[in-house]
Amino acid sequence: MSLLRFTTVDVFTGRQFGGNPLAIVHQADSLKTPQMQDIAAEFNLSETAFVLRPRDAANTARVRIFTPRAELPFAGHPNVGTGFVLAREAERRGQPIADDLMTFEELGGLIRVKVLRDGSGIAGAQVAAPQRLSIGETMPPGIVAQLCGIAISGIEQSRHLPCLASVGAPFVFAEVKNRATLAGAAPVAAAFAQSLPQTSAVGLFLYVREPLSNPPIQARMFAPMLGVPEDAATGAANLALAGLLAHLHSKSDLVFKTRIGQGVDMGRPSVLGVMATKKNGTVTATHVGGRCVPVMKGTLTLA
Repeated sequence: MSLLRFTTVDVFTGRQFGGNPLAIVHQADSLKTPQMQDIAAEFNLSETAFVLRPRDAANTARVRIFTPRAELPFAGHPNVGTGFVLAREAERRGQPIADDLMTFEELGGLIRVKVLRDGSGIAGAQVAAPQRLSIGETMPPGIVAQLCGIAISGIEQSRHLPCLASVGAPFVFAEVKNRATLAGAAPVAAAFAQSLPQTSAVGLFLYVREPLSNPPIQARMFAPMLGVPEDAATGAANLALAGLLAHLHSKSDLVFKTRIGQGVDMGRPSVLGVMATKKNGTVTATHVGGRCVPVMKGTLTLA
């Protein structure tokens, strides 16, 4: 029998029971991959992070990320939440993180995490994408409409067609015309199985621009093939969206910053701060960050 310590936090929110919940399993070096997958399925959250000793002592930790059905090479909200928790624990031990910077080893590469502070101490974290923006093939609007049960007329095509984009994890991105269309979307599992299998993309990311609202962008993400019908806050997708919007901007050099709301329609409102840097027409870096709130601590007992 073995005992493993776990923590849960709500990510991209300033209050408990908002944002995107995350489970973090500490000192998970003894676990085999099937055990990690079983534990993630047991928590049944969009993602569970497992913290292991780094292979390179210069790095902070090795982190593996699982949805209820599969391992991911990279994801945003698990890194933000894990960075927040590890920084708080280090500070309680009297060994604060040097320069408030951490490096996680992951399947998707080395992940740079910056601790965010406010007047009361550690408030959250910011994550840099492990890869530069890549934009893939477009997807017919009709297929996107089938995936989420909306009318083709509700898809905004003037700025870009629905397309694949990634900064470490691929998603299909589609802009919709209004908030009502976004609110009315719902994943259609059979359409995902046929047109967007797990091997093609993590999921479908819909967004709408609301320039007069705060946040000025609202979004939803569906990934039923990974056991996540809807995600309350998807850091990796919002990173790629920031890069895509900067790419589409007419300026060849800019630092694009905005705030994105997600999870509102599922009762888990989240706010993500994103930034993309563009130089000579190329998006060179993307970042996502936000606040976190501790929720639970406990022990896993494995027979």
